[in-house]
Amino acid sequence: MKTGIQILLWLVCGVLAYLIYNSITGPIRFQEVKEERFAKVISVMKDIKLSQEAHKSVRGQYAGTFKTLIDFVDKAEYTITTQKDSSFMRFNKAFGIDMPVDTVIIDTLGTRAVRDSLFKKDDRFKNMMNVPGVPGKTFEMKAAIIDKGGYKAPVYEVKVAKSDILADQPKDLLSRENAQVSVEEVNGPFITVGSLDQVSTSGNWPAIYDRKSVQ
Repeated sequence: MKTGIQILLWLVCGVLAYLIYNSITGPIRFQEVKEERFAKVISVMKDIKLSQEAHKSVRGQYAGTFKTLIDFVDKAEYTITTQKDSSFMRFNKAFGIDMPVDTVIIDTLGTRAVRDSLFKKDDRFKNMMNVPGVPGKTFEMKAAIIDKGGYKAPVYEVKVAKSDILADQPKDLLSRENAQVSVEEVNGPFITVGSLDQVSTSGNWPAIYDRKSVQ
């Protein structure tokens, strides 16, 4: 009887020790997993951002679908130009004399493929719609035109839910992550770049993810 009680007490102690250990190491492991996965996701979102900015530079607006964006990167070209200030003399009727007129001369030098400019020989842009580490999951992307003080401004937004990226992690820690409000964290339940409400192409991640190297 005494031996049975001792065994039971040892089992209870073991369970308590495990729970205490897990309560300490669980959040640490979660943080490590989160930062590794977020870094990979944000790396792809930076590629999307570069591609969208190139699309707007050439087409005048952002792409609304990944097919449009990927086709653009794969096939479009930049026009390379140079410009220089110049001036010439023009007769001014009001003063009755020749007067200098300033102008800008723009010369077209040629073209360069967008894919070479952004990605060189790397063709990773062809899969930039896919969320890294989440098979079958794609980023949500939208583009629009909004009115800002009478100016029609092109905007876009790309986002993915943290719950998709961290679906296999403890639910209590994921809930805490979705409620983050800190300059050192990705705030809210989504990782986003761009905005459909503001003229912005910024991401909502902290600077630490701009310094991370993703293999």
